[in-house]
Amino acid sequence: MARNKGLSFYNRRRKKIDPALFREILSWVFGIVTAVFIAAVLNYFLGMSTNVVGASMEPVLYNGQQILINRFLYLMTSPREGDVVVFLPNGNRNSHYYVKRVVAGPGDSVLIQDGVLYVNGEKSRWNDALILDGGIAANELTLGNSEYFCLGDNPGSSEDSRSANIGPVNKEDIIGKAWFALPGGEGKLGLIS
Repeated sequence: MARNKGLSFYNRRRKKIDPALFREILSWVFGIVTAVFIAAVLNYFLGMSTNVVGASMEPVLYNGQQILINRFLYLMTSPREGDVVVFLPNGNRNSHYYVKRVVAGPGDSVLIQDGVLYVNGEKSRWNDALILDGGIAANELTLGNSEYFCLGDNPGSSEDSRSANIGPVNKEDIIGKAWFALPGGEGKLGLIS
């Protein structure tokens, strides 16, 4: 009988890769890559967050409260009256995000008279608070094709579309719809309405 002395690579049997195991590994890799992709897309469109600055949206949202923004919705539809939107005034990328409620849309006329908001000649259902400063809406204002008039729910503490430096908000300056509020300070967890 001859003995093998030293290392020999010739007598090794080649191991074969089991096709079922290979398919299993590929399915796991594909599943993980798909899950990461879906998470990244959802995070981009639904997971953007910002903090409310100031008391302009009280009692719905409070100063410093963190909110989640749906950036995907307005790629397919337009903002509607009553939506709480997040925008950059006049597209100013150096500004903080403004969080306000849409009270009028394209083609609507807006007037603030005797502390009351009128949209198309009728009292608005979106703001019952007394508005002491009508700003640019003290005289009737008609919105353009892609313009929205946005007010804070607490108009006494809000810099919004009434201010000449902000004015009506263009759709292209709207980042998205505020859809979920995280708890913080006095604010509560929940969907934003």
